[in-house]
Amino acid sequence: MQTWIMTHDSCLRHDTGPGHPESAQRLETVLARLREPQFADLHWEEAPRASRDDLIRVHDAAYVDQTLDAVPAQGSRHLDGDTIVCPDSGEAALRAAGGVCAAVDAVLAGKTKRVFCAVRPPGHHAEPDQAMGFCLFNNVAVAAAYARAVHHLERVAVVDFDVHHGNGTQTMFAGKRGLYYASTHEHPLFPGTGRGPIAGAPNILNVPLPAMTGSAEFRDAFREHVIPGLRAFGPELTFISAGFDAHYADPLANMELTEEDLVWATREIAAVADRFGHGWLISTLEGGYNLRALGTCVAAHVQALGETD
Repeated sequence: MQTWIMTHDSCLRHDTGPGHPESAQRLETVLARLREPQFADLHWEEAPRASRDDLIRVHDAAYVDQTLDAVPAQGSRHLDGDTIVCPDSGEAALRAAGGVCAAVDAVLAGKTKRVFCAVRPPGHHAEPDQAMGFCLFNNVAVAAAYARAVHHLERVAVVDFDVHHGNGTQTMFAGKRGLYYASTHEHPLFPGTGRGPIAGAPNILNVPLPAMTGSAEFRDAFREHVIPGLRAFGPELTFISAGFDAHYADPLANMELTEEDLVWATREIAAVADRFGHGWLISTLEGGYNLRALGTCVAAHVQALGETD
């Protein structure tokens, strides 16, 4: 069964301005790598828009309306110090969140078992009522809530190996029945959350790692914490918040991982999806700001998604 790629051209038109690390070049690099001959068997789909109802399962309704209303008719606007919108940003954000929801539909309809959502803006920093860290809507949390509400799944998990903690996903999942969030991330680092357990939220697993963490320490953290926690939860559907900024070449962090480490983590997560959730695994692009490393890592990640397809 083919691995699907979910994307949309509007995600390339989300313009964050000169010199911004979360640029359209990131997605251009990813798409170019995935169109190389070795990926000829991938199935490509156009991401639909998320509906307002989809978004307000995890975001405040007022925030959704205010964010879309803040999109300028021309020029650009800062929603916070580093989160910028342009005239095409609202459409891009709706397609990014909608694409991950459409991936859920595809998987649950039996059309595929594995989807990589090549979308932007990213999502895991977006809080219920606040844009943050380049993120407008929390794509993976929107889709997890969609899977629960529309497809009536009982156990949905997100594993986040972005180098930055997914504060927004944590907020949206904490203490919620049927949802599980596990994150490995550098700490201390933006956004400063994810230090450890959350009171009253046994469904949140934070594994903070110090700067300069390398392969052995990262893999130990996965073996000892992330994978056992995921197995104990037994997800019917698993998402990966796939940030590739823990790579040693990334300019926004201080980890020492290689593409092989992130591919290994992908395979470990996929093995749990195979055991508990029919192989259903949806990955969505989060961070990764060295273009060469990002392209290499995504290509290897997508290849690994297809290995146990």
